[in-house]
Amino acid sequence: MSNEKSEAMQAVVDRVSSYQDGAPEGTVEKELRDGFGEAGVEVSDEDVTKLAAAIEAEHGAVSVEQVLAG
Repeated sequence: MSNEKSEAMQAVVDRVSSYQDGAPEGTVEKELRDGFGEAGVEVSDEDVTKLAAAIEAEHGAVSVEQVLAG
């Protein structure tokens, strides 16, 4: 993954995770998809699901590179 794409994805993840604590199920995934679309970043369904699960589990800072590498 390019550094530019990684940075754009991390910015979206940071934004979504900062205000999604306690959000209804499915909200985090929808907000990630919307954010990636706004940023012009293509992210696979599998990766969006992994990131959403990490945000919901961590309730804090989530590293895109760590989540997608594992």
